[in-house]
Amino acid sequence: MIKHHPSLNLLAGFVAGDLPASVAIGVSIHSQMCEQCRDKIAELTQRLAIQEFAEMESSSFDDGIEDNIITSDMASMDFGNMIDAITADDEISEQAVSKSALIRIKDKNYELPKALNNVRMSNWLNLGKLSRSSLNLDEGPLHSHLLHIDAGGEVPTHTHKGFEITLLLDGSFEDEMGTYVAGDFIELDGAHNHKPKTIEGCLCYTVADDALQFTEGFHKLFNPIGSLLY
Repeated sequence: MIKHHPSLNLLAGFVAGDLPASVAIGVSIHSQMCEQCRDKIAELTQRLAIQEFAEMESSSFDDGIEDNIITSDMASMDFGNMIDAITADDEISEQAVSKSALIRIKDKNYELPKALNNVRMSNWLNLGKLSRSSLNLDEGPLHSHLLHIDAGGEVPTHTHKGFEITLLLDGSFEDEMGTYVAGDFIELDGAHNHKPKTIEGCLCYTVADDALQFTEGFHKLFNPIGSLLY
């Protein structure tokens, strides 16, 4: 059962179209997996539509003279001919149905969410039980990846210099804060220190605006080049 969801601010930003593409993709994928957030997005969308409509009505009252001009122009239009022109072409336009893409990692197939179909991916970088592919969204300091952890694998204990969003696409993992399943949307920052590990393996979609900061053992040696790794 999904227990972790985008904040209300993120959902509102998604509806308003204010989020960076990488974050919007994460919210979109989560909403396809989570009925609760899908319903919330529908509610927020309706509220925004009502608000926009109310503002349009208010503006029309303030522009009475312009309304009279528009009404006069509309009265002079020949709507009969306009409708005939629109309906003259009886050719049926069929839109292709978008299919999910399949990727293969370590002898296992995964079905990617449709939101990632047209996103360019780098070749997979393999580091032991960790595999990572970068997504080319050209967002400056915002970096997004697909991260695969083999069964029995883990990410060394770390915190975050900036923020990190992790959306679990397949499998499960756990850390000091709990257990996560497919669909969980986890938001972390420098206040969190954790060591994700998985028994069965997992595939995640991640977004971060700065490097990880390893906090234990010899992994701390990688921190000086951390900006090259995230």
